[in-house]
Amino acid sequence: MKSADKILQRIKEGEGLNLDFKHSINDAKKIARSLSAFANTKGGSLLIGVRDNGSIAGVNSEEEYFMVETAALIYCKPSIKFSVNNFNVLGKQVLEIIVSESETKPHAAPDNDGVFKAYVRVNDENIIAPKPLVEVWKRLQNNVKGVKINFDENISFLLKEINQNGSISKSQFVRHTGIKSYVANKILTNLIIMNILDLEITASETRYVFNKNFDFNKHEF
Repeated sequence: MKSADKILQRIKEGEGLNLDFKHSINDAKKIARSLSAFANTKGGSLLIGVRDNGSIAGVNSEEEYFMVETAALIYCKPSIKFSVNNFNVLGKQVLEIIVSESETKPHAAPDNDGVFKAYVRVNDENIIAPKPLVEVWKRLQNNVKGVKINFDENISFLLKEINQNGSISKSQFVRHTGIKSYVANKILTNLIIMNILDLEITASETRYVFNKNFDFNKHEF
């Protein structure tokens, strides 16, 4: 199969976890969020010169490359490495920007207010990463070994609630226990590092569930 045919097949499959379409790039900060999300998740490709409906718009590859380079080097912290493929599809240029999953998470990019935040890829959207997940990444980068945690009534409530209902949001945890948000973040972070909890991230909320290797019934809380 020719390269152009392969790209057309990928476009036909549509946007998703590892693929994003861009008609063109006129905002390096916005494209930095996509680079951040791919680097912080499972990696992926940007196809520049493709409309949201999958039709081919074509681009000036040199101008678009410069914008992506600006996004990766200036508007991503730390900067993000990427590779490039240039395709002629139906007589028009399509630029593929390939980002691998990073080993130095988290990578942040500016939000609409210019505040740098880490993003993750959820289906075909770029979502601001939950604070506990960002803290987990930071600790892993700093080679933090061991977690000290006091299994008090707040954690007991958290684990029993998940055991009963399958999941819980941070807001529910805070509301039912009365603890501060930053305390909840610390507890959730520690339990993720201990492989007790995992995250289910959607566009609307993040919920916390048991890690697949954790058996609630083998413990007393």
